[in-house]
Amino acid sequence: MESASSHADVVLVGGGLANSLIALRLKSLRPRLRVVMLERGDRIGGEHTWCHFATDVDAAVAGWLRPLIVHRWAGYEVRFPGHRRQLATDYLAITSRRLHQVVGAALGDDAWLGVSVTGVDPHEVALADGRRIVAGAVIDGRGPRRSRSLALGYQKFVGQGVRLTAPHGLARPIIMDATVSQEDGYRFVYVLPLDDTRLLIEDTRYSDGPGLDRPALRQAIADYANAQGWTIAAVEREEDGVLPIALGGDIDAYWREAPPQVAEVGLRAVLFQPTTGYSLPDAARLADAIAALPRITSATVRDCVETQSRTLWRRRGFLRLLNRMLFRACAPDQRYRVLERFYRLSPRLVQRFYAARLNRWDKLRILVGKPPVPVSAALKCLSEGSVSGDQDA
Repeated sequence: MESASSHADVVLVGGGLANSLIALRLKSLRPRLRVVMLERGDRIGGEHTWCHFATDVDAAVAGWLRPLIVHRWAGYEVRFPGHRRQLATDYLAITSRRLHQVVGAALGDDAWLGVSVTGVDPHEVALADGRRIVAGAVIDGRGPRRSRSLALGYQKFVGQGVRLTAPHGLARPIIMDATVSQEDGYRFVYVLPLDDTRLLIEDTRYSDGPGLDRPALRQAIADYANAQGWTIAAVEREEDGVLPIALGGDIDAYWREAPPQVAEVGLRAVLFQPTTGYSLPDAARLADAIAALPRITSATVRDCVETQSRTLWRRRGFLRLLNRMLFRACAPDQRYRVLERFYRLSPRLVQRFYAARLNRWDKLRILVGKPPVPVSAALKCLSEGSVSGDQDA
């Protein structure tokens, strides 16, 4: 039982992906540090699946992520009303179950589960039960922070891990099946084959608002399975989420709103691929950067995170432009046409897009040709000033 006041070198507030990867890198590279994780749930990572393409990270990051990888597939496919395509890039998945096992083993008794945080300061965290933890570095990874400095769309989904009565026949994931009816914005179904009879099926919407109608999406999953000729024997687990899709905003104003000297990470630091919402590659690179700091304090970590966040925000302006065209330049039920056209481009360009490393020729290639949105509407989206940050982050 911890005393009323405890001491640690690093306190990680929240047991999500970003803080979990930071914990692993600190325990591996700075083993003498006492790292305490505070998670209000009963499991690190909650109930989630995180995926990335092999080309999203370099060999060094891929090496230390390897113990977390549960599934790896040699390629994937996409389906649209106008065409279907298979691509050869490897696709990898981490589950919250595996994350809990690996991070829990690394932290041992310093993974505090089922605790509620009532106050976060640069060098102290207060818990609802009266305990306080004093630390040299406090890192806040509790999900997105509300802000009017960013303009957002939303990627909303419900996913179910299902067991079928017979083999499904899929050899690789379906990253986007947009042959389904278009509802609540751009809608697609995402399918991961876990074994011969088990699937993760997610119904996803790129929507203007964050409201998530779970019963409707559950029914949509059941309808999709039925349309594929699959009979669900059991729903084994469920996950859901509402992820930000960045349309524009003022990153400097966003960071001025943050509590001074508190390091914020993950979605709270706007570290995600602006269009896809994938956050694992950014989280892994940030974990490496933090673990390599000469001194780990709230101030040095905050400076590291804020610098990375601002740099990537400015570097990824073109992706936010694409998002504005997707959300603002075409009718919601026509948004799929933008992605349908994109997936006719070269596999290497698609890889660089997901990795957020587009070069100038890639950007030109994406924009040239017959546009999938009205030209007049597209022109109105060129400036980030065309969207206002009047939504919650």
